[in-house]
Amino acid sequence: MNVPQVKCVATMVAAVLLIAAGLTHAGAAEQKSTAHMKIALSNFYAGNSWRQALLKSWSDTASQAMKDHIIGETKIVNADNSAIQQSSQIESLIVEGYNAIVVDPISTTAINGAMEDACNAGVIVVVFNETATVSCAYHIITDYVEDGRLQAKFLGEHLKGPANILEIRGVAGTSADVDMHNGLADGLKTYPNIKIVGAVYGNWTQTVAQKEVAGILPSLPPVQGVATQGGDGWGAYQAFNAAGRPAPIIVMGNRQDELALWKTLVEKDPNYQTFSVSSTPSSSEVAFWVAQQILAGRHVPKTMNLPVTTIYKNDLDAWLKITPVGSLALTLFDQSWTETLIEAANTGKPAPDAPSPFLSAQ
Repeated sequence: MNVPQVKCVATMVAAVLLIAAGLTHAGAAEQKSTAHMKIALSNFYAGNSWRQALLKSWSDTASQAMKDHIIGETKIVNADNSAIQQSSQIESLIVEGYNAIVVDPISTTAINGAMEDACNAGVIVVVFNETATVSCAYHIITDYVEDGRLQAKFLGEHLKGPANILEIRGVAGTSADVDMHNGLADGLKTYPNIKIVGAVYGNWTQTVAQKEVAGILPSLPPVQGVATQGGDGWGAYQAFNAAGRPAPIIVMGNRQDELALWKTLVEKDPNYQTFSVSSTPSSSEVAFWVAQQILAGRHVPKTMNLPVTTIYKNDLDAWLKITPVGSLALTLFDQSWTETLIEAANTGKPAPDAPSPFLSAQ
């Protein structure tokens, strides 16, 4: 190659590098600073340990983001299980100038008007945990139908012959309750000898579940399995024990007291079988980072999916060691993981595995 050709090639390479640098700079320029922006959480229910963990996960993440000058202000409002109150609180957040409102909605439709008002005011709305039919919002969907199907599969495979199941549902009217119920009913179609002989609403709370199960047990035939929705396994066992009934297979919901009970039951009877499944309250962390990334200018799909967290016997002791009393097993999602989730959704790839300290399966 002669000298003119070398100079030509060098010039072309330099030009390509300059273009690449310009594109990189342009991509970086798309990410706006959110240091002055405000992100609020609208939560409809705070009456159990799962919800308290959700609020703590949000507070920890948002407070650190403020310290790191990623956002300027955050706020949590709780609606005490009232659609009217949640709508009113969202309207107030609009007036207060919040740039994004993350919403765990009480109903698929009841607060849509308030969320549409937020969208129309230029506020980013991110719905998570429960679902809503408002089209202008971004949606982070936990697969609660799969939660119900996993329970049906486990009970179907471990209950031999004809068997009766008691179903403990959650908060009436919520999408999570409906989805888990539908998943359970659909999954049990594979096991026609297993029948749901009773159902109560436990409000995802141990004390409520205990009271409701105690009230229905006298009217039920022998029960071999209990399908739950989280926050009710411990209460269900207390009701069975008080009634002098043997402990059925009770699906646990990742609460520390449920995991500790499970370990006690196994110590009494090594053949006792169950598993634990629940959505993770740290989904509020994902919702926070999604809202922040949208405000920063990143393209985010309108719908993304989060997996449920399952615990099988092999990992029970390990989870108990890192789950504080009064809390529950947490899958922690940071900003980096959320960005990976967004990128996967943008490119049509499967969601990344949820971060977990344990890898063994059933």
